[in-house]
Amino acid sequence: MWKKAFNKTIRPVLIISTLGVVLALNVPDNKYFEIAKNLDIFATLFKEVNAFYVDDVDPKKSIEIGINSMLESLDPYTNYIPEEDADDYRTMTTGEYAGIGSLIGVIDGKVVITMPNEGFPAANAGLKIGDEILKVDTSNVKGKDTQAVSTLLKGKPGTQVTLQIKRNGEIKDYTITRSTIVLDNVPYYGMVDEKIGYIKLTDFTTNAGKEVKDALKSLKSQGAEGIILDIRENPGGLLFEAVNICNVFIPKGKLVVETRGKQEDWTQQYKTLDQPVDTKIPLVVITSSGSASASEIVSGTLQDYDRAVLVGRKTFGKGLVQTTRQLPYNAQVKVTTAKYYIPSGRCIQAIDYSHRNPDGSVGKVPDSLKVAFKTKNGRTVYDGGGITPDEEIDPEYLAPIAISLLSKAYIFDYATKYYYEHSSIPSIKDFALSDGEYEEFVIWLSGKNYDYTTKLEQALNNLEKNDEKDPAIDKIKDQLETLKQEVAHNKEKDLQTYKTEIKQLLEEEIVGRYYFTRGEIACSVGHDNDVKQAIALLSDPSRYQSYLKAN
Repeated sequence: MWKKAFNKTIRPVLIISTLGVVLALNVPDNKYFEIAKNLDIFATLFKEVNAFYVDDVDPKKSIEIGINSMLESLDPYTNYIPEEDADDYRTMTTGEYAGIGSLIGVIDGKVVITMPNEGFPAANAGLKIGDEILKVDTSNVKGKDTQAVSTLLKGKPGTQVTLQIKRNGEIKDYTITRSTIVLDNVPYYGMVDEKIGYIKLTDFTTNAGKEVKDALKSLKSQGAEGIILDIRENPGGLLFEAVNICNVFIPKGKLVVETRGKQEDWTQQYKTLDQPVDTKIPLVVITSSGSASASEIVSGTLQDYDRAVLVGRKTFGKGLVQTTRQLPYNAQVKVTTAKYYIPSGRCIQAIDYSHRNPDGSVGKVPDSLKVAFKTKNGRTVYDGGGITPDEEIDPEYLAPIAISLLSKAYIFDYATKYYYEHSSIPSIKDFALSDGEYEEFVIWLSGKNYDYTTKLEQALNNLEKNDEKDPAIDKIKDQLETLKQEVAHNKEKDLQTYKTEIKQLLEEEIVGRYYFTRGEIACSVGHDNDVKQAIALLSDPSRYQSYLKAN
């Protein structure tokens, strides 16, 4: 009986709803029938599965999988945002949320504070890096992932949350009043030598342009005659903030980016609106394969106007514009509506965004698929996937032992130990571990498990695995075994071979205990090869200018 009722009442509603969707769409008449037909098929199919499948069907989960699969077939950036994920999406786009203001992580199965944001409730309440969270209010967090714990920590501004914290074996409750957390787009800026200033830009949320503008003014007042703008691993964000950042360095009324889409409304030009801070100061922008979207607009526009020299790695290649559209029941869809084109006419979108290198980079695009464009000074630049730096720098890779020490959290744990044994340290620029302190770390590592495989060992292992496929391997088995013994790593030896690298990681982690995120960044800048290359370029005016001349 209920099945007949379903057929008589629910199905017509679904069909009417489908027709409403079709009529609301701006599509040619010949597509009306195909859209209505396939939506009706989908609704009827789910009704049949729900009625007759042997087990219970979760309608929310099943429909959501169907929606996500459909959107994945379009591009990686058109996404469905259910109501429960709306807060996380708002945080990502605005940099604002309500909570305690702290990063958390799971280390060795424990939920720990990894970085309380300076000046916000967690830090003000006295929470420290390395504190283990046992409970949030009455909820035991053992076994929960960071997303689940983060949800418990968030709430309306002004409400309170009680954390049960374990520190150095002692357990204590902290009652914290939540507040609105606005994340900085520029977590650090400072002078890297007497004449060169450095600005780290990590996001493009609200006020990014103002933060860069204020940082530049401050650095100039400190004597900066050259500027490094670091946008490595910056995933992008708000389009108008990219325009505002360009406006800090280029004149009013200049085209920054044009969006072109199917709908006429999505084809627009975005120009600078204000007077710049400085259009002459030498500028180097550092990019990486993780610099995407708004980061590519900034780097590409400054390159097109010959306003900056770019160093680093080719950028990600995301030149697609997303617009958020409201759906019923407070859900949303982030849909690609246009592509970005920068002043030279280049589109920064990768030709094929579905296939990338393991590190996320676009990889080499065949010359036959590239199109040449010209910068303001007549330099030749190309499209075809991201922005190519004027001076490409090979990425730095950590030694296997360093990766192991990081992944096992031994660097993290020892920095916490060091913090509680030293009430203070010198200034960020003056702090350095002595050789004796490093040896204390080496002794502390004794007996701990941090095994790893070097690249050469991996290559030899792969060669051995192919012995059945290649009979010739049998002839060199003895030599292969001798070679394996010769290249077998020795952890104690590697701790000395890669001492400089490991010390730098320790110093950055330790400085973060005393000076928060800004301390970690400030400390890392002194060790950074990309930054050193940028400093060298700005310190050589003739070489800097040579990059900005016509080819």
